This record gives sequence, C-alpha cells and structure tokens, in this order.
Amino acid sequence: MILILNTSGSGLDFVLEDKYKHVDTEKQSVALPIETEHFLKECDTKWTDLTAIGVVVGPGSFTGIRLGIAYAKGLGMGLNIPVIPVNAFEIYLHETPDAFVAIDSGRGDFFVAAKGLEPCVMSIDDVEVKQMNWARTVGHKPFNLKDALPIIKEKIDSDVKEPVVPMYLRPSYAEQNKQC
Repeated sequence: MILILNTSGSGLDFVLEDKYKHVDTEKQSVALPIETEHFLKECDTKWTDLTAIGVVVGPGSFTGIRLGIAYAKGLGMGLNIPVIPVNAFEIYLHETPDAFVAIDSGRGDFFVAAKGLEPCVMSIDDVEVKQMNWARTVGHKPFNLKDALPIIKEKIDSDVKEPVVPMYLRPSYAEQNKQC
C-alpha cells in the first residue's frame, strides 16, 4: 500500500489506495504525525502494510514542503520503504497533458509549467499571454491527490530513481531578505 502525503498547501492531505482525507490545521508540524496515525487507523492499515510513501515536493509553502519531505523520509527510513517525490505540475499534467498549469503562489504571481515549459514563476500579465499557447489552463482549483497514485506507481517501477528534494521556484523569505 502506498501512503501519499501533501503538506505543500494549507492543511494536510492524505491518500491511501482509494481513500482520501483533508485536515484543516494551522500547525502542520504538530498535526502531521497525529493525523497520519489517525488516517491509517481509519483505513484499518498498519505501518507495516505500507510499501512506499509518496510526498508532494512542491511548489507551495516553503515550510510545509520541508516538513512533508522530512516526515516522509523519516517514515521511509524507519519502515525501510521507498519515498517517492511527486510535484503538483506532474499531478495536473497527468490528467490534462495539453494544459498550461498556473498555480496562484499567494504572493501576487503564479507557479507555472506545461509540456515544453519548465516550471517557473510568472506575473499575471505573463500568464495571460503565455497560456494562449496551450489548449486549456488548470491550477485554479486544487489538484486531486488521488491522481498522484499512478504517477508514484510508475516511478516505483522505473529504473530511474529521483531524489526527494523540495521544488522551490524562488528563494525563501529569509534568502530574499538576508542582510550582508
């Protein structure tokens, strides 16, 4: 069984097979281990039933992404199972491969990607122009975390193993505001 975690946005999201749960929380770091345990119990699943952990590596909340990756890696190491990264663009594009993905960053710009366009940050003006090159635009609604499952399964079966690292498309607040 593959457990998928998402801490890249507000709250926590979990998927296990066909089961999904969202938990609203202001303290992801406190709630993540507790809610993960609750979710597994609700699914009548033991830790030892897990064969892999998928984790959303971004883009999104800088702290949330780091938290999710660290927690997933800790679980993977403790359970001796693989941790598989998946990013929001992969999830959107798996379901709509001809789309332009534009995710509101919450900071006045957008995280964007598409087939033939590497993930980057764009202003709304650039998004309005660039999106015309694709058949449709997605990202204005949250992705369905269940859509990550086939992507993660493909990655498990692949000979190429991706490192589980955050997908940061811009510097953190600390990096932007550091004083020399």
